[in-house]
Amino acid sequence: MTGLDAVGEFETIRRLLAPLAHPDHARGLMDDVAVLPSRAGFDLVLTKDAIVEGVHFLPDDPLDQVAQKLLRVNLSDLAAKGAEPFGYLLACHWSPRCGWPEREAFAAGLKQDQAGFGIFLLGGDTVATPGPASFSVTMLGWVPRGQAVARSGARPGHAIYVTGTIGDGWLGLKAAQGRLSLGPERVADLAEHYRRPMPRLDFGQAVRGFPTAAVDVSDGLIADLGHIAEASGVGIMLDLEATPVSAAGRIWLDARIDPQAALADLVTGGDDYEIALSVHPRDGAKLKKEADRLHLRLTRIGEVVAGSGVTVRYLGQPVMIDRAGWTHD
Repeated sequence: MTGLDAVGEFETIRRLLAPLAHPDHARGLMDDVAVLPSRAGFDLVLTKDAIVEGVHFLPDDPLDQVAQKLLRVNLSDLAAKGAEPFGYLLACHWSPRCGWPEREAFAAGLKQDQAGFGIFLLGGDTVATPGPASFSVTMLGWVPRGQAVARSGARPGHAIYVTGTIGDGWLGLKAAQGRLSLGPERVADLAEHYRRPMPRLDFGQAVRGFPTAAVDVSDGLIADLGHIAEASGVGIMLDLEATPVSAAGRIWLDARIDPQAALADLVTGGDDYEIALSVHPRDGAKLKKEADRLHLRLTRIGEVVAGSGVTVRYLGQPVMIDRAGWTHD
């Protein structure tokens, strides 16, 4: 690791990051590279996401939670591919607010999630910046050769499912910003979902072979289903009223004057980190059985059709959605 943080860089690496390194492959973070052996019969799956202060996390968010969100948004990509996580490369761009206690908190968050998800740090970079703070991870995982779930296998007649609930990430941001009028426990739960989403790794690995296409829901359900539609060269019909919502989401939804518009907000808000997938009708029962075994909610929300893009209907009537989801344009 090299960088511009002349005061704290090497101390940060030695005291905070080296203890998180893979014992065999990261070379104690004393080298510029990690060396990974191949795994017979498996493909190496890689993904990379960055998070930026003021865009993906709030300026006053605790850095242990920022570190965990960083890992989890990347793990969510692996979950959608049915991959088993292995390790990660880390880049830290410390702003002036990232003093030694904040860096210790960041490392503690990494350590906790490394233990929870069975992964190790492999290397990376750390630098100082005038701000805002930003962090990125390249996550590596393994999947049996040829079995990584693509976005391109959806075909007309296939069913569309989604795990968990939709909209809690968007509501959670409002909760974290103090802009949501619900009970304090509901607000706390939603803010927690925004700050520390839970990647569906167990489900992704358990159902590998059933989905014909899959994507993690990060930018918004409609936007991410649009990625499947584009890659597969098909259309997707989404039934808006079938959107699964949490208990807190239902309370918020029931207080809206226009439930159709409110549901549109939930399916375009993003930050849910669930898995949306298409499946052949013959495999729907098997998919549901695995979800039940994992005590995970799984909802059929639409179907693959001929055409292109995502079409939304509400109670059988077509609905126009102005914005599909989050973009950085």
